[in-house]
Amino acid sequence: MEQNLSGQTGQTPPKNWLVESILVTIFCCLPFGIVGIINAAAVNTKVAAGDFTGAAKSSQEAGKWTKIGFFAGIVVIVLYFVVVVMLGVGGTMFNRPE
Repeated sequence: MEQNLSGQTGQTPPKNWLVESILVTIFCCLPFGIVGIINAAAVNTKVAAGDFTGAAKSSQEAGKWTKIGFFAGIVVIVLYFVVVVMLGVGGTMFNRPE
């Protein structure tokens, strides 16, 4: 039989998304990453208390907010580079010598 973190047999704890949430917080989107970290930390707490249903729900929430933060961060980075390129091209167009 399998033994999980809480010492009970038969159930494995769900993924906690903690590492991914921390990386999203640092590199992509701070607010969504923090929500992911809070939910990720709740997974281990609920598993230790024996609440596997609550742990699974917290795991789903952590995964959801981590993914939202990741994709929001990617969108912001892409938009930033588009604006920088447009301003660079626009700036060179208006500063031509006559």
